[in-house]
Amino acid sequence: MNKHALLHIPESRYCFPLSKEEVVIRLRTAKEDADAGLKVRLIYGVKYDYQKERFTVEVPRKYDDELFAYYEIQLKIRDTRFVYIFELEENGKKQYFSEDGLTDSYNYEESYYNFFQLPYINENDVMPLVDWMPGTVFYQIFIDRFCIGDENKDMSYIDMKWGSKPTPKSHAGGDLRGIIKRLDYLKDLGISALYLNPIFLSDSNHKYDIIDYKKIDPQFGNNEDFVELVKKAHSLGIRVVLDAVFNHCSYKMEQFQDVIKNGKASEYFDWFIIDGDKVDIKKRNYECFGYCDYMPKLNTANPEVQSFLLDIATYWIDVADIDGWRLDVADEVSHDFWRMFRRAVKAKKSDAVIIGENWHDAYPSLQGDQQDSIMNYAFTKICLDYFANESCDARKTAQHLNGILMRNMKQVNYMMLNLLDSHDTDRFFTMCKKDKKKLEAALALTMFMPGTPCIYYGTEHAMEGGYDPDCRRCFDWDESKWDMKFFNKVKELIALKKNLVLQYGDVSITEENGSLIVKRRYNGNVAKLKIESPTVYTISFENN
Repeated sequence: MNKHALLHIPESRYCFPLSKEEVVIRLRTAKEDADAGLKVRLIYGVKYDYQKERFTVEVPRKYDDELFAYYEIQLKIRDTRFVYIFELEENGKKQYFSEDGLTDSYNYEESYYNFFQLPYINENDVMPLVDWMPGTVFYQIFIDRFCIGDENKDMSYIDMKWGSKPTPKSHAGGDLRGIIKRLDYLKDLGISALYLNPIFLSDSNHKYDIIDYKKIDPQFGNNEDFVELVKKAHSLGIRVVLDAVFNHCSYKMEQFQDVIKNGKASEYFDWFIIDGDKVDIKKRNYECFGYCDYMPKLNTANPEVQSFLLDIATYWIDVADIDGWRLDVADEVSHDFWRMFRRAVKAKKSDAVIIGENWHDAYPSLQGDQQDSIMNYAFTKICLDYFANESCDARKTAQHLNGILMRNMKQVNYMMLNLLDSHDTDRFFTMCKKDKKKLEAALALTMFMPGTPCIYYGTEHAMEGGYDPDCRRCFDWDESKWDMKFFNKVKELIALKKNLVLQYGDVSITEENGSLIVKRRYNGNVAKLKIESPTVYTISFENN
């Protein structure tokens, strides 16, 4: 047996409670050992009774990635003081895996030295599931390019014709009233949540350089327009999540302007991270987002900055009853601040969702004390490799999908924002060389994955676009140009998420005879997606 491949970590993604009565236990092994018929059993019990009373249960092999097999069991327990070891059987030989590693025998009389344990499941340590996330389909809107709803506003800032190719700084005129105008369209499409790119006062079309976090940008409307949008969306069963740009701000924000004027004498000097006693824009002697001198980085270790941002986070819940935040550049903001953020937001609205922008393995942020989930760009990359680039076959794709599932706890997987593209990527349809069948099959996979699908505006009409800013084209509302057959197919796929089996079902992802197979099981019901090639798929449901 390959001892180097064995991995189990208590109180981690390998051992976590779903409640005080239910736990999930995982063990990683070498895939070749699993293929050779390795049997895994869990020998568990109550911490203070383990020497005299133990229970044994078979742990099934559930997931495979490129190198490892993962055995997993979801177990009902009768006591919150849970302890256990693993029994591994290979070719009739039994060995034991505990904190002492792999041994040929195990001394239960001295087990209190080396068993694995969840010493006590405290209720406030259990990562809660935001209950509306598994059954929700998000729709991301880049506001300036979606729809013009206020025909009487000041149009002088608009410098591109609707539908023409965007530039990094062009403005097309989309606004909040345009979203209000199209809410019935979104409801008919099957959308149940909106993720809006930033809406606050800013000089840019994208609004990621915010001047005032409590003022809606006049190009988009006003605070009353936004309150009306949320209220009408809620009346249609559509939630609204805003973009929190808390890593950085605009250099025009009054606090940074004060620092420019007064240098170290400014009361806001420590709100930013500056090399020297005053700001030098040309030399960019301050930290900022990327290399953008007009977006200075906020010092989220500063208590005053923390209070400032936490006030904004709760303000929009109070004023507009928003349903959560997507956190821009979440991985560059301190974990300490996000812990404060979570406590403040959840205290104000317990089922508000917190979704980080992190393109990589974000496990340190997804343990129940910071974010609920992230934008699942790892899923995006897997879909590009299989559908668009065809650089991965079905077996590799199954392995990669299993691999990203094993990064996180089950609760997190069921809240992941699964997307094919966004305002920061090429359009998936363009990457697929405008093959609608590929886009359709990829959307089917998105609906079958545990988590929450996110449709980037216009995908339902196979919108084209290269990298930013080309991925931010204007929505074409001329229905005579719509491919209604494709549009209706997307509606059918979105509607799949209404099935409980695709919301809460256990998942199995495998390769069979060159096909990618995704099965979801829930309460005796089975949903199956078979993708025979990047353009051919079938969906079936079985009810027992």
